[in-house]
Amino acid sequence: MKARIFLTLLAFLCLHQAWSQSGTTPQGTPMDLVTSTGTIKGTLLLPTSSKPVKVVLLHAGSGPTDRDGNIGPYQNNSLKMLAEALYAQGIATVRYDKRGIGESKDAGKKEEDMRFHHFVEDATAWVQKLKADKRFSKVVVLGHSEGSLIGMQAAQQAKADGFISVAGPGKSADQVIREQLMPQPKMVQDIAFPILDSLVAGKLVPDANPMLQALFRPAIQPYLISWFQLNPQVEIRKLKIPVLLVQGTQDMQVSTAEAQLLKEAYPAAKLVLVENMNHVLKPASADKAANLATYSNPELALSPTLAQEVTAFVKGLK
Repeated sequence: MKARIFLTLLAFLCLHQAWSQSGTTPQGTPMDLVTSTGTIKGTLLLPTSSKPVKVVLLHAGSGPTDRDGNIGPYQNNSLKMLAEALYAQGIATVRYDKRGIGESKDAGKKEEDMRFHHFVEDATAWVQKLKADKRFSKVVVLGHSEGSLIGMQAAQQAKADGFISVAGPGKSADQVIREQLMPQPKMVQDIAFPILDSLVAGKLVPDANPMLQALFRPAIQPYLISWFQLNPQVEIRKLKIPVLLVQGTQDMQVSTAEAQLLKEAYPAAKLVLVENMNHVLKPASADKAANLATYSNPELALSPTLAQEVTAFVKGLK
């Protein structure tokens, strides 16, 4: 499959096939969330202040993306950089490895037992934990990519003070997958689309074609069924809080049209299109090879507009 399909679909679906993590210990103070299946490990960056500060909970994107925004060999440190940029502006952040990923690996369930709502429950518990912490005056949820849908549900359920979607799809996941399969040969579509139809209908497909095992292996299908039932346009309407929508114009995985759909569903939201920002929140060109190179460049700085807009939104909350 093409690079775009690899980076989206395989990242979305390889929930428990994470690579080993390496590198230096993330900066900040360890912060944990204890769950019934294990401890979820996070990092708190807390600016020095004599008063409570606003805090942003950062929820990473799809698949085995860790708290810093990295997927195995694709080290870009996007979420780590965003956390540090907000820290410099006096805003606290908490970012964490999802269950089954990185230092939270032991909290993971078996792949066949995972459902989308498990990630929502974790994010909701984080928001509740932060709201109960007297060091924080406001709690904002920021979800990147798949984390946008998780974050908007957690923000609604735990009554966060604000929500930020960064590169969040505006369509249901099955529709996103269909669109990303359109450039593939018709043979691939003819195999994949009926499987998608069955999963959307809540029916397992035990004999999925081996060609598409990475996407539709039996163990991942229950998770997909739970995920496909959710429509971001429906979920975002449930929010009654300030919302910021941020989308890069050079994102090869999520188009600006997706952000427009979320804006139409929640007209009160502020929509910011960041020129030349790609899916890993870095400046990039339309050249695919150059764009993809940023996914594994941890030295390349974030798009400055992103941190500016997030900072302004958080500081503007009353």
